[in-house]
Amino acid sequence: MTAVLPKFQRTQGTGRITTKRVGNRSRIDTLYQQGAAKIRIPDAPWDPGLEAVIINTAGGVTGGDDLAWRAEAGAGTNLTVTTQACEKVYKADGGTAQIDVHMSVAAGATLNWLPQETILFNQADLSRTIHAEIEKDASLLLVEPVILGRRAMGETFTQGRWRDRWRIHHNGQLIHAENVHLRAPFADHLVDPAGLDGHTALATMLLVGNHAEAKLETARAMIDAQDHMVAGASNWQVGGADKLVIRMLAPDGYALRAALVPLINQLASSPDRQTHVPKIWSL
Repeated sequence: MTAVLPKFQRTQGTGRITTKRVGNRSRIDTLYQQGAAKIRIPDAPWDPGLEAVIINTAGGVTGGDDLAWRAEAGAGTNLTVTTQACEKVYKADGGTAQIDVHMSVAAGATLNWLPQETILFNQADLSRTIHAEIEKDASLLLVEPVILGRRAMGETFTQGRWRDRWRIHHNGQLIHAENVHLRAPFADHLVDPAGLDGHTALATMLLVGNHAEAKLETARAMIDAQDHMVAGASNWQVGGADKLVIRMLAPDGYALRAALVPLINQLASSPDRQTHVPKIWSL
């Protein structure tokens, strides 16, 4: 008789939040959560914007898990989305972990997508898609930090696979696209000077709108002031949209976060609104 192997339990969840403007404040319009995907709203009566904390109650993802997040900033609102903790991607016993993120920013709105670090453990298998639709006169700050094994714990990420697919549209036009596909064997690339050069933490920051061009030189000066950091910032005008892109490499997660926090504060703020990184990001 052929043995029947048990089927592993997999995590599945969908979370969605939309905002609307009430007076001069941003309020919840729609809140939906299903499965392991939860969303909590910290009470901040002094802030006219809205902060949402997304939570994966499974405590991490592994092969075969499927999570979907939707964040929609309604016209004239200000929405910041972060995570309760780092998203841990564990060794995959079979299948690929899927994370799908979709953002929508209506006219005159601002959306800050600021998750804490994604940590890839050895033999993890992650496929993530990030899609954003930005209307004219809207602003999006998108930050995605990734850690390839926790150096302080002696962990490495030398086997596994990581795929990222970004598609950002402004006023119906594609203005930013990128694909990352890292798969084993890649140990040599992690130490190669043309690769990660021994760094285990990296991040991409994308700012569309919100005076992106005017913030370029300040961002470069802030990057240059960081020790043990390899980074660069560039600005383009694409399809009527002003976008700023920053790439960062750091020796570990702590050094990366120390550099990210002041940059987020700078890029998220506007002349009429001072914005700070969510308190849950505290070093």
